[in-house]
Amino acid sequence: MKKFASLLIVAILGGTITLGAYKYLEDEPILPTTTTSSTNFNPVNYKGTPITSTNADFTEAADRTVHAVVHVKNVQISRKPRTMQDFFNGGGELRKGLVGAGSGVIISADGYIVTNNHVIDGAAELEVSLNDNRTYKAEVIGTDPKADIALIKIDADDDLPYLPFGNSDNVRLGEWVLAVGNPFNLTSTVTAGIISAKARDINEYDSNPQSFIQTDAAINPGNSGGALVNINGELIGINTAITSQTGSYVGYAFAVPSNNARKIVEDILEYGDVQRGILGIIPIDINANFANQYDLETSEGVYVGSVDSNTGAAKAGLQEGDIIVKIDNTKISKISDLTGYLGAQRPGDVVEVSYTRDGKLYTTPVKLTKYVTYVIEKPGIEISEASKEALKEMGVKNGVVITKAVNEQLQRYNLSGIVITAIDDQKVNSVEDVKRIISEKDSREPISINFASQNGESKQIIFN
Repeated sequence: MKKFASLLIVAILGGTITLGAYKYLEDEPILPTTTTSSTNFNPVNYKGTPITSTNADFTEAADRTVHAVVHVKNVQISRKPRTMQDFFNGGGELRKGLVGAGSGVIISADGYIVTNNHVIDGAAELEVSLNDNRTYKAEVIGTDPKADIALIKIDADDDLPYLPFGNSDNVRLGEWVLAVGNPFNLTSTVTAGIISAKARDINEYDSNPQSFIQTDAAINPGNSGGALVNINGELIGINTAITSQTGSYVGYAFAVPSNNARKIVEDILEYGDVQRGILGIIPIDINANFANQYDLETSEGVYVGSVDSNTGAAKAGLQEGDIIVKIDNTKISKISDLTGYLGAQRPGDVVEVSYTRDGKLYTTPVKLTKYVTYVIEKPGIEISEASKEALKEMGVKNGVVITKAVNEQLQRYNLSGIVITAIDDQKVNSVEDVKRIISEKDSREPISINFASQNGESKQIIFN
């Protein structure tokens, strides 16, 4: 962990802050969050008439879906200078302009809609068009940029058609699915394909393992935030990303699993933000080289690199070197399997963790711990609380730990685990300390950050 400090300094000084680790379906960009009244979402065990056709007839599923998928338009306000004085003083004519458009899925009769955060990000105004051409202004209820999910709401005069959540844990490879959205502003477009892969992490360099459903149903710019449904018309994913050198569909696309999206929506409505639960370990993927290096008998599972004190994993007796192979009834082959399953859980939930140690299989209940993070916009890094082990490793008594970089230049480096001991010459002991210091600053002012180096030494970098 100590060797990361010098790497961080080189990386930050040489990098420029840019956003985005992979190509989203849109550039789209909202309004402040607002509290809402309670809404009952359709249960996972949907009681509608099942579609049992063995001939892959998608007509009923398409009809159920197309009326519940909307067109989301992102409107931003810009100022056009009319004179040279306007240019220098920031004056001029205010203009509204459409900067992007995507899709959304109605999930309740009273107008709650799930979409992608990047579809609505930065909007001054949101416009939602239904399949029957009715148009409404929408408000943002809450967002989760980490998972790229947003919840918005429209107020209609009558009950709206909506999609029930399906259980994304039950999707199978090769299962038929439909993708419904508004690619290239072609409203209410339906495409068909299969589940190509599960628990897919499409950016291994961002220190933020994702767990996408991969499909070969054709998805293009404008499909962002749209529905991925099974043959019964149940929502199993929110179409989110593609990887493409051209920016258009090249054979596969990715969706946030519905269980994760549903949990985020419920958190926003109940708590106002997203509640993330963690085991309290540093996970490491196992591959053939890693297995050979550590003389392991398996190339699957998640290797426990370390265990944070005062977490559920520590209290349950997990140790460095254990290999997690299963959580509840879900097989764990890689980190994205682990993060995908935990993404649908909350702090305080108890999960059954199966792991191997010295060739023997054990199972123990683990209570998930709340995960608290904060992003320091300059230089663009996310932090969390530092464990006693991390502080001891770096030879310091206080600090917070970097969990990941949030800009493209730094994401190529593994910065997770580096300890920040002070900001603007003020010692930091917690994430709350960092928030307080940052909140008291003018964002235009330089910020100095002290990073723990070898033997407890500190190196300071000033960011302008």
